[in-house]
Amino acid sequence: MNDQRLRLDLTALADEVTSVDLRDRTLRTSRRLGIRRAVVTSAAALVLVAAAAGTAFAIRPDQSPNPLPADTPSITPTPTPTQSPTPTPSTSVDDTPVAPPSGGSGTNTQTAQFGKLYYGLTGVIRVQTWNLRSWHPGGSPVKLLALPEVALRGNMGVSSGGHRVAWVDPNNDLFVSDADGSDKRKVRSGVDPYCVGAAWSPDGRQLLFRELKAAGGPGRYGVLDTRSAGKTVRWWTTAPEACNAFWSADGQTIAMTTDDGVTLYGADGTKKRVVPGFSQGGWRTDDIVSLAPNGSRVALLRHKTAGDSGEAARDLRVNVVLDTRSGKEISLPLGGRNLRQVYFQSDGSMVVRVQAGSGYAVLLLDEDGKKVSETAEPASLEDLQILAVAD
Repeated sequence: MNDQRLRLDLTALADEVTSVDLRDRTLRTSRRLGIRRAVVTSAAALVLVAAAAGTAFAIRPDQSPNPLPADTPSITPTPTPTQSPTPTPSTSVDDTPVAPPSGGSGTNTQTAQFGKLYYGLTGVIRVQTWNLRSWHPGGSPVKLLALPEVALRGNMGVSSGGHRVAWVDPNNDLFVSDADGSDKRKVRSGVDPYCVGAAWSPDGRQLLFRELKAAGGPGRYGVLDTRSAGKTVRWWTTAPEACNAFWSADGQTIAMTTDDGVTLYGADGTKKRVVPGFSQGGWRTDDIVSLAPNGSRVALLRHKTAGDSGEAARDLRVNVVLDTRSGKEISLPLGGRNLRQVYFQSDGSMVVRVQAGSGYAVLLLDEDGKKVSETAEPASLEDLQILAVAD
């Protein structure tokens, strides 16, 4: 009896202990699972918060990282030996405007280092007036003063500094004004609007012109001082059969077109020399585009007599630069592109306009003909011609 009771008591005690142990174990397991779920839930929440924050920063266009102080050292992380970093392919796109292909070494060149370029219409036009344009590399074309058709067709001139413009109107009056049209003045009447027009001296003070006789025929050549009180004129004692004058930057030489092609004169109208090679080769030219500072080279459009279009409009295209003493052609580094225009600057350098396809570029060549710089020309100027380059 006592033994039976003892066994029953021991069995009950064991059941109680086992039940407590299982309950405690269950509670502990449940607690661990709860903690683990809490940790996982918290981590997921943090990931979501971080992602949301990253998205918020990504969509804010005005947000940028705070700049480092100037003396903050640059730190570049180095991969550990056990890691082999995988390079990320670049997805950046170069959206720089494409200029016509360069004929140089292929390296980037600086923006052209010269002053403003002045543009006008090409060929025969049918407009009452048209506004002169100017453009400086790095900027946009600017509309300047309005000029009458006869001036646009062939007699207007821009001073070497680009400050003053001169032209002959339909009444054969010679005017000067600032490039924006202000300070306009009539300085002479009875001026031939077609032969010489208004050819500026390099100092921007004097104008070479040819007068019209009372009967309408050609008259004397004169050099008018635009800054003198009485607008005095120094008349040439010679009367060359020549037109389309262009001064050299040293003021000593004036190139003009003649039946012989191109002839050089002194500032007083005395004949210097004829550029050789025109009559022998059956060449001719209608316009002098530019002359080297010392008169040693000339830029122009050379063509055969049969190629004359008969148009009275001034054509300032260039297809050749010639040595004025030998008549030989001077080679320019164009890189296979088409030569369009050339203007000499007072230091002997050349501003050269070239074309490749539908694109235009303006090169700056030094006195030795080496390319110094290049810049693409705005597309809005491609149907115009350069009338002058300001140093």
